[in-house]
Amino acid sequence: MTLISFSGVGVDFGASTLFSDVTFTVGARDRWGIVGRNGTGKTTLFRLLTGEMQPTRGSIARQPGTRVSLLEQHRDFGDATMVWEAAAGELRALLTLEQSLVEQAAALAHDSSPAALDRYGRDLERFEHEGGYEVTSRIDAVLHGLGFDPAAARTTPVGVLSGGERGRLGLARQLMSTAEVLLLDEPTNHLDLETTQWLEQYLKEIDKTVLLVSHDRAFLAGTVDHILHFEGGGATPYTGGYQAFVAQRTERRLTQQRAFDQQQRVVAQESDYIARNLAGQNSRQAKGRRKRLERMPRLSAPIGGDDAMALRFDVYQRGGDRVVAATNATVKVGDRVLVDHFNGTLMRGDVLGLVGPNGAGKSTLIRALFGEHPLAGGELRLGASIDAGYYRQDLSQVPLDETIYGAIEQLRPMWERRFIQGHLGRFGFSGDEVQRRVETLSGGERARVALAMLMLSRANLLVLDEPTNHLDVESIEALEDAIDAYDGTVILVSHDRELLRALTTKVWVLHDRHITEFNDGFADWEVVSAERAHAASVRASEEEALRRVHERKRVASTARRDQEVRARATPRSALRAAEREMQGAEAVVARLESAVAALTSALDDPALYTRPDGVGEAKRLGAELEARRRELDAALERWSAASEQLESLAVSEP
Repeated sequence: MTLISFSGVGVDFGASTLFSDVTFTVGARDRWGIVGRNGTGKTTLFRLLTGEMQPTRGSIARQPGTRVSLLEQHRDFGDATMVWEAAAGELRALLTLEQSLVEQAAALAHDSSPAALDRYGRDLERFEHEGGYEVTSRIDAVLHGLGFDPAAARTTPVGVLSGGERGRLGLARQLMSTAEVLLLDEPTNHLDLETTQWLEQYLKEIDKTVLLVSHDRAFLAGTVDHILHFEGGGATPYTGGYQAFVAQRTERRLTQQRAFDQQQRVVAQESDYIARNLAGQNSRQAKGRRKRLERMPRLSAPIGGDDAMALRFDVYQRGGDRVVAATNATVKVGDRVLVDHFNGTLMRGDVLGLVGPNGAGKSTLIRALFGEHPLAGGELRLGASIDAGYYRQDLSQVPLDETIYGAIEQLRPMWERRFIQGHLGRFGFSGDEVQRRVETLSGGERARVALAMLMLSRANLLVLDEPTNHLDVESIEALEDAIDAYDGTVILVSHDRELLRALTTKVWVLHDRHITEFNDGFADWEVVSAERAHAASVRASEEEALRRVHERKRVASTARRDQEVRARATPRSALRAAEREMQGAEAVVARLESAVAALTSALDDPALYTRPDGVGEAKRLGAELEARRRELDAALERWSAASEQLESLAVSEP
């Protein structure tokens, strides 16, 4: 079923055309990836889809009743004060009802009158009828998947969250929307590797239509089945996933190039004939050919990668073989230990991937390497003759009070104007645009200025902290090519799996205050840690099941006060037997929960996969985890049955 269709849509801003003749159709449960260079119209497309703006030309048709949800740019959570209710969004009424049930159940200890019991029964029935248990568990699961503690989220104020946390909370709120169409604008920007993989799996499973703007190629490859590519003042739809799009785009450009070259040959031949014969015996034929040539529809030069960012990293001096050395290095922030007694070495020519959860301390470790953060112990230093170029995640290396031109002039004061203009032209800045102040630039434009500055460093060590955050796909591809051709050493802090797979020769995994060194690339790390990923999925599945059980216990078991009042009608022996059964089931669940937690913790330790027998041990632990998981599922079913039996006995009528 078609939900949304664009037909010949174009958008103008004054005399400038942003894009034109955009035609595509969105069907129910389609997954569309929206890609293209920054400034080509991706965000404007979302504004058209929400109805916030209307097209200059063409038409947009929507299936009646179709609701569209777009993540608010400024993270507006309305009057929600706590993290959990902000994530619940339009479903927060169920939270109010749940809290009321808890309060009513506590009050039954003092007031077990028929009126109080009747109100509690009606509200509990309504909570169950509206899917309260399922919805609250789903909110918990989404919060957990995006890195929040669901229990703490109920009492954590929104106001204490950092910018990155607010971004993840906004994403959680949107994922809980009841709208049929979700519009996601760079949803992985605030996510680390694990939460990105969780979101990828979540989007594949939900029964909604999704359109997402993303620069994360691995994420696109794992989620979408259609691509809309903005380029050259238009947008071309492609059917198939991201890899299919890359192949189709290449073939399309080759076809366009062949047609363009063929037409150029025809034009050249005709022009030559006309020039030779216009004043001769064949003047009449020449004039006829000239008229036909003037009427010929001219093909535009094919759009390709030639106008992409022209990035190249050179090395001024070779530098020593030992680039970075760490000896018992310990990094703290306040009393919190981020890295504990790290020993490691980075050699010349390595491309190191530094990975780990957000907030684990990757950026702080890099700052400690440059002497910008004090070490709490040990030693962390650069080797002899090492010149480092540092691309900072917050882009603070780009001076806000300068123009684009001035930022480069500071680094090359002896350069003539034409050299500075030419250098900036390689990064898409031309003409009077170079006089714009840096503070007025978008994130993507500022990132290109940062790369233009980094290119001038000619350093033999490049430290790149989340360099893809503000770049479009084409710019990331140009960055990847530049790093691949670079003759120095690279430290790459990134959650971009495609970039890590393509470039890294070594991985440092920061996990639980320890860094594990893996002497192969990130692609190999993903392969050997397959059991680790499996353990994470098992843990997420079991935690969701346990959250449902605990949610039910938290709300439904609060009726125990009511049970004591009604239990007089129940034979005491039967009630005691039911209570013993439930207590036994709870003990088994607790024991198996501990076993699952221990196994997942062992599989989650990166050091396991660097041992000679690590892969075999991981498989053994994975098999044991599967066995304990099945036992836990059975124990949860036993607990649920015992709980229902106890409630049935307790509420039986005299």
